[in-house]
Amino acid sequence: MKIIRKSKEKLLIESFIKDFKKIVKKKESLKKRFSFVLTGGHSPINLYKKLSKEKINWKNIDFFWGDERFVSKRSKFSNYNLANKNILKNIKINKKQIYSIDTKKYSVLSASKNYSDKIKKYFRNKNISFDLVILGMGNDGHIASIFPKDLNKKSNKITRHVIRKDFKRITINLKIINKSKNIYLWLNNRKKTKIFKLFKKNKEVPVGLLDKKKTFVYLIS
Repeated sequence: MKIIRKSKEKLLIESFIKDFKKIVKKKESLKKRFSFVLTGGHSPINLYKKLSKEKINWKNIDFFWGDERFVSKRSKFSNYNLANKNILKNIKINKKQIYSIDTKKYSVLSASKNYSDKIKKYFRNKNISFDLVILGMGNDGHIASIFPKDLNKKSNKITRHVIRKDFKRITINLKIINKSKNIYLWLNNRKKTKIFKLFKKNKEVPVGLLDKKKTFVYLIS
């Protein structure tokens, strides 16, 4: 893994954006669209706000989500809602660029299948490899909605539904995350850094199963 260490979140955001722009421009130079998988939770809020103010060719970027709670898009618990408030509504993009997880028309199982079908169609049923996935990490080392007791390491499915006590969820699977070209793990406080150090080599914890050759860890130290 490549570790990017900074003393403050502001410096971490600056470093992230610099790296992000390089990857986006490289893809644009190849005249290909850029697929960007967003994360939820509160940790990326300041990053999203800052990103939305940057001079980036957003028209060439398509947005996906690593996971979503099975709630209304207007809910304060919705990952779509969080991204929409802090980045999407502040940049010039077309609705066709947003590949969100539909939680209104479907059951959680059907919503998972629908999202999987969206992704298949986007990649024209060929090799699914997102350009960049940004991930947060929970206190138990979970990423997206992949939890330690529910890893499904061998699953070849693109997405799956997850039943938790707090919310039903839809998540992309570990293999799909690891097939991505770039994985950015966003750890914006020292508590998360300490947890990462405990779990980074643990093969029974999701964060420890990330493809180290593709993972860039942005952390506060």
